[in-house]
Amino acid sequence: MPKIYEYFGFVFRFYSAEHYPIHIHVEKKGGYESIYDMVIVNGLLVELKHRKKRGIDAIPETDRNKVEKFIKEYYKEIVQQWTNYFVLNIPVKSTKITKKL
Repeated sequence: MPKIYEYFGFVFRFYSAEHYPIHIHVEKKGGYESIYDMVIVNGLLVELKHRKKRGIDAIPETDRNKVEKFIKEYYKEIVQQWTNYFVLNIPVKSTKITKKL
């Protein structure tokens, strides 16, 4: 389960046996996790779909705007990391983001 980003208490990661659509798992301390599917058209993020992971509490509503803003800001890098890891078999590196958006 490669970790892609850490951002102010949130961890963004892929699971090792992923599937399309391109998506990212977001975890928060306290046992919260949500999945965000990215709809990409002509290289642009046109929709971000939130879904709950079965059996786990979703990221609280009060935090979703922060998470979605982060994904929208970094979606190109997330897609590149996805391609590197799942298509090209290149290991990904975790980055800790310390600047608030």
